[in-house]
Order: sequence, then structure tokens, then C-alpha cells
Amino acid sequence: MAATHRISGHGRLTPAKTVRFTFDGQSYSGLAGDTLASALLANGVHLVGRSFKYHRPRGILSAGAEEPNALVSVERDAARRTPNVRATVQELYDGLSASSQNRWPSLSFDVGAVNDLASPMFSAGFYYKTFMWPKAAWKSLYEPKIRAAAGLGVSPDQPDPDHYSARFEHCDVLVLGGGAAGLAAALAAAETGARVIICDEQAELGGALHFEAGTSIDGADGWSWAQATAAKLAAMDNVRVLPRTTAFGYYAQNFVGLTERVSEHLASPGHDLPRERLWQVRAKRVILATGAIERHMVFADNDRPGILLASAARTYLNHYGVAVGQNVGVYTANDTAYAAAIDLKKAGVNIAAIVDLRDNPAGALVDEARALGIEINHGRAVIKTGGRLRVSSMTIQPKNGGGERNIPIDALLMSSGWTPSVHLFSQSRGKVAFDDATKRFLPGTYAQDCVSVGACNGTDGISATLDEAYAAGEKAAKDAGAKAGKSAKPKAETSESWAGGMLGAGPGAGADTTVKAFVDFQNDVTAKDIRLAVREGMRSIEHVKRFTTNGMATDQGKTSNMHGLAIAAETLDKDIPAVGLTTFRAPYTPVTFGSIVNHGRGVLFDPTRKTAMHGWAEAHGAVFEDVGQWKRAWYFPKPGEDMHAAVNRECVTVRKSAGLFDASTLGKIEVVGPDAAKFMELLYTNPWEKLEPGRCRYGIMLREDGFIYDDGVVGRLAADRFHVTTTTGGAARVMNHMEDYLQTEFPHLNVWLSSISEQWAVIAVQGPNSRKIIEPLVEGIDMSDEALPHMSVREGKICGVPTRLFRMSFTGDRGFEVNVPADYGQAVWEALWAEGQKHGACAYGTEAMHVLRAEKGYIIVGQDTDGTVTPNDAGLDWAIGKKKTDFVGIRGLTRPDLVAKGRKQLVGLKAKDLKVVLEEGAQIVADPRQPIPMTMIGHVTSSYWSENCGRGIALAVVIDGRDRMGQTLHVPMPDSVIEVEVCSPVFFDEKGERLNG
Repeated sequence: MAATHRISGHGRLTPAKTVRFTFDGQSYSGLAGDTLASALLANGVHLVGRSFKYHRPRGILSAGAEEPNALVSVERDAARRTPNVRATVQELYDGLSASSQNRWPSLSFDVGAVNDLASPMFSAGFYYKTFMWPKAAWKSLYEPKIRAAAGLGVSPDQPDPDHYSARFEHCDVLVLGGGAAGLAAALAAAETGARVIICDEQAELGGALHFEAGTSIDGADGWSWAQATAAKLAAMDNVRVLPRTTAFGYYAQNFVGLTERVSEHLASPGHDLPRERLWQVRAKRVILATGAIERHMVFADNDRPGILLASAARTYLNHYGVAVGQNVGVYTANDTAYAAAIDLKKAGVNIAAIVDLRDNPAGALVDEARALGIEINHGRAVIKTGGRLRVSSMTIQPKNGGGERNIPIDALLMSSGWTPSVHLFSQSRGKVAFDDATKRFLPGTYAQDCVSVGACNGTDGISATLDEAYAAGEKAAKDAGAKAGKSAKPKAETSESWAGGMLGAGPGAGADTTVKAFVDFQNDVTAKDIRLAVREGMRSIEHVKRFTTNGMATDQGKTSNMHGLAIAAETLDKDIPAVGLTTFRAPYTPVTFGSIVNHGRGVLFDPTRKTAMHGWAEAHGAVFEDVGQWKRAWYFPKPGEDMHAAVNRECVTVRKSAGLFDASTLGKIEVVGPDAAKFMELLYTNPWEKLEPGRCRYGIMLREDGFIYDDGVVGRLAADRFHVTTTTGGAARVMNHMEDYLQTEFPHLNVWLSSISEQWAVIAVQGPNSRKIIEPLVEGIDMSDEALPHMSVREGKICGVPTRLFRMSFTGDRGFEVNVPADYGQAVWEALWAEGQKHGACAYGTEAMHVLRAEKGYIIVGQDTDGTVTPNDAGLDWAIGKKKTDFVGIRGLTRPDLVAKGRKQLVGLKAKDLKVVLEEGAQIVADPRQPIPMTMIGHVTSSYWSENCGRGIALAVVIDGRDRMGQTLHVPMPDSVIEVEVCSPVFFDEKGERLNG
């Protein structure tokens, strides 16, 4: 189908560059440089979608990212289907295939439109009241139906074949927005030599200069100046210009997230180009030049296709050369719409009438419209429109009531004024302030090193905007450390002004009406819905928002928020600031998962960490489990063994002879410096000052509240050096914990902290024959019990490689942990394995490790503790220095609740049936005959089958557990109640004789 609504001689596109595309299966042609929206309008297509709740026909409202209606699915192939694409920002390319959404069986005949007829049943908040009864229907009926109805587009169901990229960047000045203000600010900053980045969400920089026709800057028309300035900036070595790039999030310390559409506009992107690129930018100074968003008028049936914003119609005419209609009406409360009417009139489009809500509009634009013979009806309002799939008429009357007049039209332009785009400013944690004179929220109190310029700062007029922006650019560069600039400030001339306007509903949509005057187009929120929310008791605008869903659609209320706020304020009889303002959260516009996730999918979804011995374990048949980001050998099955058989064999072998275990994933931190012992005294409950070099100690770390945070064995290598081990999962957080206290609470201590988790491979050799296995390979270390007693550490060599050899055990048997540089980990492991084979040793995995430690009652932080366990609860009072007067958590331990009776304490559990293995997490009760819900007195934290004990064993936390020794408690399960006896948490070698056996 050929385009028929282009106006010869208008627009900036090249008529010869045609492209083909389809919409809902119908073929059309457009021009290179079109958006999907402009190309559809050029073909006379206004109906593009259906609203979410009522399925009302919807047309193109805007020409930018604020678009709430024209959401389409774009499909390159079966795997490349993107829902909810705004047609106003989707650039046209040859072969583009788009389809409308939220309709069946077709866009023009949608069965879902029956909801519009039933709209009295679907008033705001109806779902909060309707789905309460019967209670059983929620799961069987309501929830499935609601989930099926939720959403607009259809998500792709195949893996995304495209790739995405990410960049980290630093700059002196980051300019967000490429309109006249952003260009002037970037130019001023760039001329100082500062490193500048300027980004804009559109394909070409220029902002409002896309549609403004009467602006002259430095003797050229505004658009030409913008393109020349953008080209000048792009040619400068210290400037990066990023078109098609949206600043979606403003975070702490001037960290801004940008997403760049790299190849969405290309017919054949090729495999070398990413689809999108995520920029994570840290800037010394940020300049916000984000412009303003035009608001619609709120009146009856203001949502028909063919009704759109005045600035949008002007954009389609002046930039794309497209007329949105041939007989156009205008409804306005400010001067901006006059400029649109004048441009269309000069292009040969009939302007049926301008309806101005103001009583006595005056100014150059009003005078020019009159001079062109355009009918102006001031002091009047549009009270309703006609038409079904496209607007066909508007009915007007004096705003104070009176005779109605029906005017035929095929398009209606509207403008109630402009809302400064303060979204990113708010995201920066800046506080907006309401300007009562202009009825708009403006940047108020700043929280970061940024400044707002131009329309987003409430600055009216191009000349004032350029002056403000240029000065801001120079100052930002100077504040970032650059020198004075050398370029001349741009000068502008224009007769246009964006000031003035109105907020809230217009005449005919007042409090006593039932008409549908739409505030939020996508979610079908009307003025009467806002008023209903207030009548239902909502007083905060945040509550009104959630009750009505106003501003909760994909456009995040860019056009609707201020109207909704004004209507709520009017209904409450309060000033607008007293009602509050909804929070502007990131992202500014929707961001794809691909852009955020980037390469992090498939095997790269989460970093996979492997120890130095991973390859050996893999070659010897290990089954792995994920522990955090680590791949850890879970068990080593022999032919014919399942997991249980393998673990049983490993546990018995370790107790009878020896076993090798890869403990490299343990967190390891080196604490070094003259005050290292003082620092350890403050961070741990244990005493450290008198610990001799060469000795080890089990240490407990608490939070301020007195609860266990982490634990591990610490070796003192020298008077000023400690080798600290942490749990695998606690490595990073313990390091952060230490750094936090060192920098904020104990900065007077002369201490350095180094994470050495990856530097040392750790091989645990445990069992009665462990010394026999290690001794032949060690150099320079006396391995006798007298020279190397339990809980000692020595430095020497093993297999010719430097080692830190710990005499310690997590199994309760004689044991050692061999630390060697990670590069030599597998070689030393293989040497130890060869020696171990002489003594019948085995390799064992994490499951056997858990069983062996549980047999001895050794806890694992995070499994046997849950963030509310104190050392006393865990039976570890002995690990608290009796003479210590200060350490992190000491005051927390004295809180009354932490020393009172009735706390859960760590105990052991033995099921009366030896073969029963309790389920971890199972609840424990004193009396199973009590009514449901029962009173739970504890739960199982660890539970295993112990081949060495010949029974199931378990650890648990139970209220006053140590006073219940020998008592019978009960574990209710779905099919039975299991009797258990409370016992000591040590099930094997209770006297600890095997540590030296």
C-alpha cells in the first residue's frame, strides 16, 4: 500500500529512500528515517492497539518515549519477537514486521471490547473487592484467569540468539539529553578540554528542534544548528556522542546507566554487532537536559485514534513530512498547540477550529493563527468526541456551560501544557519543589554533583535555555578540573514559549459526571477513577496510584501522573504539594533483560569457580555440587555405587585410614601489621594477644547484635601476621566486614588486610594415617606430635613447594590442612594421593565432610545457625575470652533476651528407630497430641546417616535444649510422628582421643 499522507516539500527525509514493512500482515511502504509510527500515519493508519482493561481502540498519542498507546510486537523471526515496543521510537527498516497486541481476533474487531460495555463492573479497585469470595475460588478460578489476562504482548518462548555488550566508562561531564540545552552544555564543556559524553534516546540529536520550525540559532534554523553542533562534538577527541541511547537510571556517586540500541534499526545487523550495549558511566559532573513532556487534555472520549499531542503532530509534519489528518481540530490551554495549527495550516491542512480553554489568549502565535484565518474559540472546551475506530467529530461548548456545537474533524490535537522531566533528577535522590506560579514540579534540593538545565529546570524560551545550559557546561567542566573554554555562546531567536497550561480534568469531566475522561490511556484510568479512590479513603497519591493503577503502565505515568495528582488534590480540597508526588524510579523507560544480563547467561549466567584440583576430581568420577559460585566435589562414586553407598564408604575409610579432601574454597584472609593482634582481639570473641606464633585457634566472629556471623581456624604465623580462614560462603562478606570496621571504627590500628582465598590451594588430609601420608613429602617441618601438636601451623616445603601446614581437623581424627600456591595444587594433590594409596586412603567430597563433622558436633555457620544463634546457644561459650572487655558484639551478648531462659540451644537428636534419618528443617514438638497449629520448640538443622555410628544422627536447635538431655521429643511428619531422644551433639569419639590417634 502506497503512502498517501506525505506532504511534498515538508520533512527532512529523502523521498527516494523507500523501505517496505508490514503491520498486522498488511504491507506498507515508508521512508528511511521514519519511525514505525510516522510510517503508519503516512499510510493513514491511526488505529494501532487496544487498551489494557477495556480494550478500547487506541491510536498514536505522541512521537517519543512517553507513548502509552502504540505498543506493538516486532518480530524478525520466531526467536526474535519483542513485545511492547513503542512504535514512536522503533526506527523503520526494510522488512520490518510488526503486529498489534491485546486483541482478538483482530484489531478492528476485538471481542475483549465487551469489557468496555461492562465498565461499570470494573471500576477502580474492583479486583480488591471482587476476588475475596469464595475463598477457595482464588486458586482454582481467579488467579489463573488474572494471570492469563495480565500483560499486553506475548513474550518470546525461544532462547535469544542475539548478543549484547557492556562498557564501563568514566568522564568529567556527562550530559543527559541531546536537545538544544544538552548540545549547548556539551559544547561549552568540550571546549575546555574536559572529557564529555552526551547521549540522547533519539536517532538524531536535536530534541524539540525536531518539531520547532520558528527557531533560529547562530543565524541558522534550529535543526541545522543542532546537526552541525552534534557533528562538531563527534569530531572532537574528548567527546563521545551516543545517539539511540537512553539514560535509564541515575545511581549513587554520579553513576548512570545507559542503554544503547546498536542494531535495532538495521535490516541485517550481522553477527558482529550487538543488539544493545549497556554503558555504566561514572561522571565527575552530570548535566540533566532531559526536556519536558507535553500533557494531554482530560475530557470525555479523549482516547479515540486520531487524537494526539500537538507537539507529536508537529513532529510528524516538520520532521517526517506527514500530516496526521486533513481536517484537524485543536484543543489547548496554552500557546504550544497554536504553533502546531499554524504549521499544519501553512502545509495546506485545514484547521477546523482551535478550542482554547483560556478566556483571553494573546500573543504572537495567537495573532498569527488569526491572520491565517484559523477559527479560534476561546473560553470554550471540548466536552466529547465522536467516532469509533478513528475520531470523526468534536463537540464544544462554553466552559461554563451553554449551547453545544459539533465540528467534523479527522484528527484532534491537544495540549494542556508541559511537565518538566525530573525523573532522573529524582532518581539521583534530589528533592523536587512545586512552583505554584507555573503549577509544575521543578528540581529543588540537589543530592549529587549534577545540575538541571532547560525545560526540565522550568526554563522557558530557547534563548534563556541556551544561556543557562552553556553556563552550566562551562561550570561543570571547571568543577571537574578543566580550564576555561574558548567557544562563543550560541544565540537564538524564537517567538515560541512553552509556559502556561492547566492540570487536571477539563469541563465536562467534573466531579458529577460519569463520562470516560482518560488520565492514563494504557491502563484505562479515568478522572472518575481518581475521584473514586479518594472517596474510598485514599489520601496519599501513592495509595491513589496503586488503587487505580494510574502511572503504573509501561510509560510509568509520563503523561498521566500530574493530571492524576491534580484531580486527587481537587477532590481532597488540598494544594497539590500537600497530596504528595509519586516516586520516579529506575528505569526511565523499559530496559531489556538482554541489555542488563549481557553475556551473563547459559554457562556465564553466574561465574563458575573451580579449584586447582577440579580437573583431577573430574577425571576420577566426582559428582559436583554448586556451593555459592564454586564447583565442589560432592562424592566420588565407584562403579555400582549410588550416592549413599559412596558417602558411607568415604566416611568409613577416613575413620579407619585416611581421606583427601579439597578444602580450597575456604575463605582465607591475611591480617598483617604491628596492630594485627589488637585488631583480631576486636573482631573475634577469642583472645589473640597471647597466642604464640606457630599456634592456631578456633575463632568466632559476631555481629553487633551478638549473633554468630562466621567462624574458622586462625593461625598465627608471626607476631604481626595471622592466616584467617572463613566459611566458603562467608569469604567475601567477612572480608568486607573486616574492612568496614578497620576503616570506620578502628582506623587508628596499623593493619593491612589481604584476601588470599585464590592464592592458596588447600588439601585436607584427615584420618589415623594422615601423618604417614604427608611426612615423606614434607621438608623442613618436624611432624612429630611434640613438635607439631594439634592446632599448630608451620611453614616449610612439600614436594619442593612452599607450604603452610596446619595441624587441624574438621573430622575429629588426626588431621592436617596443606596450603600450597594454587598453581601447584594439583601436582601436590597427586603426590599426596600416590602416598595415600599405600595406606588405603580415599578421596572424599563435601557430603562425607558434612557427615564426619556432624558426628563430632562441629557446626556449620549458616546451616546450624540462622542469624539468631549466639555462642552460648551453640555451646561455644568456651570460645569467648573470659577477661576480654571489648569486641564486636560484646554489648549485644548482654541484652536481656540473649541471656534469658527459653532460647534455642544446639543439641543432638537420636531417633528411637536407628534407621530413621530425619529431614533437615523438620519441626520439633514436645507433645504430638496437641491441637494444630502445634507449638514448635525447635527444628532439625543437620541430619545424616552415619555408617560409623550405625544410625541416623541429627543436630537441632531446641528451646532450653541442654536442660532436656534424655527427654523424648517428637518430629511430626506428613505420614508419621517420629520419636527422638535429646542427646549430646557429639556422636562419635566423645572424649576426643582420636585427634592424636
